[in-house]
Amino acid sequence: MAIVKANGYGHGVEAVARALADCVDGFGVANVTEAKELAAAIGDVNAGRILIFSPLLPEERIIAIDAGFSVFVSNEDEVTQFALSAKATGKPARLHVMVDTGMGRVGVRPDHLASLVGFVRETASQPGNPVRFAGIATHFPSADEDGEFTRQQIARFRELIAPLKLGPEVFVHVANSAGLLEFGREAEFATHARPGLALYGVSPIPRHQASLQPAMTWKTRITLVRDIEPGDSVSYGRTFVATGPMRVATLAVGYADGYPRSLSGRQVDVLIGGRRCPLLGRVTMDQIVVDTSALAEPPKAGDEAVLMGRQGDEEIRCAELAEKAGTIPWEIFTGISGRVARRYR
Repeated sequence: MAIVKANGYGHGVEAVARALADCVDGFGVANVTEAKELAAAIGDVNAGRILIFSPLLPEERIIAIDAGFSVFVSNEDEVTQFALSAKATGKPARLHVMVDTGMGRVGVRPDHLASLVGFVRETASQPGNPVRFAGIATHFPSADEDGEFTRQQIARFRELIAPLKLGPEVFVHVANSAGLLEFGREAEFATHARPGLALYGVSPIPRHQASLQPAMTWKTRITLVRDIEPGDSVSYGRTFVATGPMRVATLAVGYADGYPRSLSGRQVDVLIGGRRCPLLGRVTMDQIVVDTSALAEPPKAGDEAVLMGRQGDEEIRCAELAEKAGTIPWEIFTGISGRVARRYR
């Protein structure tokens, strides 16, 4: 089940979904709006393959069921409300039961799982009530940080679902990217996994990165090349002041594009001519300035600059940017704004 929420982790959901449509059994999104966008990309006939992860507002339930999307439920009231929506639309409500084994965000408590599953089955058996028990799942909060707790979750979840006598039509899904990479064999009893970050070639666990190839290269271009003198300052707050002659380049990217302002002053580089060029001063809304003095060939306006990805023998990975920005790769990807053009090959 490919997780393509947040615009395909910033990669562009339409292109991602089309690339994966023949490779996966389902897709995961965050909300109704994302589900509609995805359905438009892969075709409404496949809408049942789309699972909405977040709880829905009351007025969204009938919209989701009418469109054919699958949904998570955490309690009996949600089941009842989705059943009413199914009756109103005449279309089946495909329900996945979420079990809270430690995430603490949504889901039924483990000691109430059997009761909730029984209620779903009872509701589905009522005449004229097109409710389907489509799946059961849990979520790992710390598969990339706490292996012992994750193993306990896996064992607990397996123990919980064993007496439920689930048929082959019920998806059993457990592992996110970290869970799949680190605990895949222990979670083999599940019928499906839910990779997100790993789909895009980035491992949440550094030791697995060699097995993956990043899908995205983030580029911009040089708009201006200038020479500055000792004492000249760069960008807001004058946090960088030149101590000697320098050749600097202005690049067409800023925090409005998703290049984090928190990278300011954090020894960050961009790639120009296959060499690392240090960021100078603060990231502004639309532009940054970098030091190109060490380049053998002086750059010129229009030259390519790589913010994330490979150029020549050098590479700047998403994890590097995330670490220096004090955040995580997920936020870097999903923060790349809509004014950055996505181009596919």
